[in-house]
Parts: sequence; structure tokens; C-alpha cells
Amino acid sequence: MDSGLLNILLVEDDQALGAEISSLLKSFGHEVTYCIDGDEAFENFCNGRHDFCIFDLMLPGIDGFTLTERVRRRDKNIPVFIISKRSHKDDKQKAFELEVDDYLVKPFELDELIWRIKAITRRLNRTENQVSEKPAIPVGSFVVDFSNQMLRNNDHSHRLTKRECEVLKMLTGRKNQLVKREEILMNLWGDVDYFHGRSLDVFISKLRRYLKDDKSLRIDNIPTVGYVLREDNP
Repeated sequence: MDSGLLNILLVEDDQALGAEISSLLKSFGHEVTYCIDGDEAFENFCNGRHDFCIFDLMLPGIDGFTLTERVRRRDKNIPVFIISKRSHKDDKQKAFELEVDDYLVKPFELDELIWRIKAITRRLNRTENQVSEKPAIPVGSFVVDFSNQMLRNNDHSHRLTKRECEVLKMLTGRKNQLVKREEILMNLWGDVDYFHGRSLDVFISKLRRYLKDDKSLRIDNIPTVGYVLREDNP
């Protein structure tokens, strides 16, 4: 991802707000594809090239949750930023479990939207550079290919999402050592709030499923403290 100008897919059915956000993003030099319903947005996503998505949740046609699920099936790595009036904890949790990168409750200051977009792109670019420098490494019977986001063993291979790859990289970098929960959250999400914490729990659960075929490997949870990727016979 280029850390400068982005091609952004914006979906907002409040046309006054959508026009305001679109105008602001364009004033920073970004390209914006603006849609007012979920069906139109998904068609544009499938037929275009986008670097970043901003979705409302309550949309005509398919809603923002469904749109996010469909986008994630096609592209596991593109940043998805939710803007919504829905402030309930369950909505935020569901969004982060769908691997969104941020969630901003309306009403909000437009400057904050810009700051958060910049923070997401900085983190992703930093992680891309770090992961690309890391060679494939053995972990138990697996080989983790960070540059291609692949987890392989003799029986099968599994493509990791960018965030799964990021979390696994931190754990393998200090195998058999404690990696603090706050450290993972700050490095990958930029804060330690409840919803990012729940999202981290989801990624840890997924990594455990991927690694379960090797009985010498396990990810131990030290409650409220962090995680340890243990290999019994390193």
C-alpha cells in the first residue's frame, strides 16, 4: 500500500455527509468512489481497484456487515473502516470480529476521520515492510512464509490474513517467551481498547486452529497479561 494517495471506496447513504467526506478526502489528493447503497458499493469493489474502504453499517441494499463479509472474502487485507451511528458494544464487537481496522461512531469530527485513516495506513505500511524483510521460518512442523502470508506443513497450506500474519510474527519472534497483550495491541491496532482486545482474541483462536495438527505447538494464554507460543521440542 502506498503511504500517500489512496483510491478509497466510500459508502454512505446520508448524501450530505457522504459528499462532505468525499470532498475532504479529495482535498488531500485521494481518489474517491462514492456509493449510496451496499449493492452499488460491492459492484464497484468487484469491478475497480481500491486501496481503502469506508462503510456505513445501515445502508439500502446489503448492509455494512454483509458488505464487509463479501469484501473480506475477496480481499483479506484491504483496510475497512466503519462509520456508523450504531454505538452498541455488540455492533462494534461484530465489526471487529469481521476484521475491520477501525470503527468511528457518528457524529464525529471530520479531522478525526483523516487522522485515523493516516494512522491505519502508517501501521499497515510499517508492518508490510517488517513482514517483507522476514524470511520463511520453521515453527514445529510448519513453515511460515511471511512474505506470501502462507502457513505450510507436509499436508496442506493455509493463506493467512495480514492481521493473522502480524500476530503470528510477533509470537514466533519470541517463541516460548511471553508477548504482552498490550504490546500486540499497540503495535498492530495503535491502542488497547476493549473492542480491539476482543478482535485479538479472535485472531488467537484462529491461529490455534491452524496450528492444532502439530501437538508440539500451542498458544498459551496468560490471563490479562499476554500469550506464549510454546514449542515443546524447538
